[in-house]
Amino acid sequence: MASVRQVQVTFDCAEPERVARFWCEVLGYVVPPPPPGFGSWEEFNLSLPAERQDSAFACVDPEGIGPRLFFQRVPEGKVVKNRVHLDVRVATGLVGEERLAVLEAECARLVALGAERYELLVADGYNESCLVMKDVEGNEFCLD
Repeated sequence: MASVRQVQVTFDCAEPERVARFWCEVLGYVVPPPPPGFGSWEEFNLSLPAERQDSAFACVDPEGIGPRLFFQRVPEGKVVKNRVHLDVRVATGLVGEERLAVLEAECARLVALGAERYELLVADGYNESCLVMKDVEGNEFCLD
């Protein structure tokens, strides 16, 4: 059995480029270069059949460490809570008020990018506090 070396996280969404660019800002990711022979992603997009245009977009960790994020257009809208979500680990190792301050500061930054604050889950003696957020299309993620 071959060992897995890389993982890609795929998001179903209505507007792939919009959601991808949001996550670039959240994670410090970048848009990869367009395919060979194309000067830009826009040029590549226009080369596709009309029904395939604007149907996908991706972003990558510029350091090559984190997984590639892929965003694909789907016809149906989001209906229920995500079964899988990203934890954006901005307060690792912090506890109490110091942790809450870092979570709140990052929450404010992401709300300015179009995210929605959803719910603060306070420390319970087992888990530290985290903030549940929604991205620009309503997909849940946590600030942890």
